[in-house]
Formats: sequence, structure tokens, C-alpha cells
Amino acid sequence: MSRNEVSGKAGQNPSSLWRASLSKNREIVGWTAQGALVCGIMLKHHIMAGLVLAFVATCPALSWADFGARVVTVHEGDRLTIHHEGRSETIYLKDIDCPELKQPYGKQAKHAIAAYVGNREVVVRALKRDRDGRATAEILLQDGRNVGHELLKEGLAWWQRSASNDASLEVLEELARASRKGLWADSNPVPPWKWKAPKKTSRKYSN
Repeated sequence: MSRNEVSGKAGQNPSSLWRASLSKNREIVGWTAQGALVCGIMLKHHIMAGLVLAFVATCPALSWADFGARVVTVHEGDRLTIHHEGRSETIYLKDIDCPELKQPYGKQAKHAIAAYVGNREVVVRALKRDRDGRATAEILLQDGRNVGHELLKEGLAWWQRSASNDASLEVLEELARASRKGLWADSNPVPPWKWKAPKKTSRKYSN
């Protein structure tokens, strides 16, 4: 610092120095207030994020596991292929089992689900894979209805007791049975896990 600068500062009015100091303090207070405000906003966002996660955990309808997809192929009543994020995957409907295509009402079940979801956007929920890589999930319509449950109501599927603990599905099955809807119109419908398709007879050639 030069001699002139030193002499200039020394010759300053005390009131000027006080005002300069006060201005500097106000700047520091302003920065501190801004920092506190930013911290407060960040904390608020963290709290809100935590509340949202807690809400999602207690509300399955908003589960992050849900995702949208388009149904591109309906293979049979309880099996279809979806397209999602550039790839296709075959999905089996969770908790139900439809008649095989060659069984009575097998084609009706396929036509019924095709009418619900064929080439349409759906919501895929609770997708899981077994040891063999087979994927099962709930398929929901845009209005929130579960397609598998709709098939049960129409008497075009059995409730998978061995794989599901949802007792409400047993009620849907019993109501369809009592009304003799779909496959329950038969006196003794055979479930697909007991049904065996007729084996093709192989031709024998002799010389």
C-alpha cells in the first residue's frame, strides 16, 4: 500500500468509516440470510421428498413399480406380450389361470382379454420373475380395473389358490360359478393344470 493510500485512510472521517463498516456488516448479514434461505428451501424439499416416499409406500396405487406399456400380442387368456421402453416381454396374468386354447372356453378367454387390452396402453403392476425367468404381473386398464379380475367375473378363469393369498378373488370366482357364467356353465369344467391336450399321433412309415 502506498503512502498516499495510508494517509488517505488515516484522514478519513470517523463517521465515514462507521458507515462503511455498517455497510459491510449489512452485506455479511445479507449473505448469511440468503444462505439460511437456501438451506431452508433444500431442507423443505428433502422433507417433502420423504413425505412423498412414505405416502407411496402406504398407497400401492402410486407404487413406483407401476409402469405403462402397450399390449402388442394376446397369446391366450392369461398370456400376452407388452412393449415397454423399446423392448417386448411376455407377461402372465397374476393370480389367475385361463383355459388352454384347445380347452372349452379357451378361445373365449383369449377374445375377451383381447377386447380389453389388444393394442392398447395398460398399466403393469407388481411384475415378478420366477426362477425360470417367467414374468407375472397385474395388468390394469386405464380406468383402474384389473383385467385378471374381470376375467374371473366373466367365468373365463380360475383363481390360482396355490399362488395367491387374495381371498377376494375366491369371492369373484364363486359369484361367477353361482351365476353359471362362462366355463361354469359346464357341470364339471376341467382346470388347465389338470387338462392334457390330446397327443398328436405320429405316422409310422414302413419300407
